[in-house]
Amino acid sequence: MLPNSLLLAAPVPAAPAGGGLLEMLLLPVGMIVIFYFLLIRPQNNRMKKHREMIANMKKGDTVITQGGIIGRIFKLADDEVTIDTGEGGKLRVVRSMVVDIKRKNDAPANDVKES
Repeated sequence: MLPNSLLLAAPVPAAPAGGGLLEMLLLPVGMIVIFYFLLIRPQNNRMKKHREMIANMKKGDTVITQGGIIGRIFKLADDEVTIDTGEGGKLRVVRSMVVDIKRKNDAPANDVKES
């Protein structure tokens, strides 16, 4: 019984300490690249499109606000929009709260022009 316990207690040679600086930095750099292309870049594109949409608003456009209010632009100011909600109701909202603009010449999404 003594020989078996000696075999179990024998020191195991350590694995060589591999992995240089390149291998150590590969995972964090790879994760940063993945986060950039999956999260940061698409968000920047959405923000750019929203800023362009806000800059191109004009009187008479139908807008939808972040709170779900639908109305027609009555007056534009530097950072505010006055929206006519119908039946004499007018609301002042901040420009950045406008989520979507529906123009008069926009066709509905389900209409397909046949030739």
